[in-house]
Amino acid sequence: MLGAPVPILRSFDEARTKDFYLNFLGFELVFEHRFEASAPLYMGVRKGDCVLHLSEHYGDGAPGSAMRIPVDDVSAYMAELRAKQHGNARPGEPQLMPWGSRDITIHDPAHNQLTFFTPAPTESDDGAA
Repeated sequence: MLGAPVPILRSFDEARTKDFYLNFLGFELVFEHRFEASAPLYMGVRKGDCVLHLSEHYGDGAPGSAMRIPVDDVSAYMAELRAKQHGNARPGEPQLMPWGSRDITIHDPAHNQLTFFTPAPTESDDGAA
C-alpha cells in the first residue's frame, strides 16, 4: 500500500518562504533542519492533510514546479487570503475549469505554482441518482 506523496519544493529565501506559507497560506511549521548553522534550510509545513517540504538545497525540486491541492471551498479560502492583503500575492476569483473543478493558481516566492481547487460535485454529492 502506498501513502500520500510529500512534494519537495525549492525555496530561496527563508524569510519570504516562511511569510508566504505560514503567515499567508496558514500552514503550520512541522520541522526545520540544517546540517549546520550556515547550511541551507530544509523544512516541513502542513495545513490539514496537505504536507509539503521546502528546501534551499540545490537539486531538491526545481523552481516553478506545479501541484494541485484540493480544498473544501476554494472560494472561501481565496476570500480569506485576499483579506490578508499580502504584499506579493493577491488571488482573484477561482475559475471554473472545463473538467468541472473551481481552480486558482498562486505562485510562491520561488515561483512554484500552487493550484488550489474544489473538485466538481459528483452525482452522489448533489442528490442525483
